[in-house]
Amino acid sequence: MGIGRSVIILLVALICGLPLPAHAASYMQNYAPPLSFSNADLVGQDFSGQMLRAAEFSNANLEGTNFTDANLEGAVLSASVMTKTILHGANLTNALIDQVKFVKTDLSDAVLSQAILLRSTFDAIKIVGADFTDAVLDGVQVKLLCQQASGVNPKTGVATRNSLGCR
Repeated sequence: MGIGRSVIILLVALICGLPLPAHAASYMQNYAPPLSFSNADLVGQDFSGQMLRAAEFSNANLEGTNFTDANLEGAVLSASVMTKTILHGANLTNALIDQVKFVKTDLSDAVLSQAILLRSTFDAIKIVGADFTDAVLDGVQVKLLCQQASGVNPKTGVATRNSLGCR
């Protein structure tokens, strides 16, 4: 399947700095660019229930930030501060959450399917009902998470222990 002619014209105009065709404005309204909160101080902010697909939170201070039931699918949260962050019921499918130190973070009922959590650490967190199906984690962290894993994710129906591959 090829790329449509209008998409090619739009890409060429953007790359070359040419004026955009008249139909481009309506086309681009359907494809808003991702939000960027990289390097931001977002202590205590409330993002609960918000659509934050592909949003960037790299190196952000998310201490006490509320993401309850937020859609963070494909979001980038690399090297962010996640102390007392609330991610209860959040969709973190395909999110990049590497090098994060989770401290007293609430991940209960969150969906972390296919998320990348390499070099992240977990201290005093809540994971009841979290779904880690096909998530990429360090083996040591999986063993530690399995010690407290329980519950079933209400959205996916997957048991937390099964999603982590606990024995």
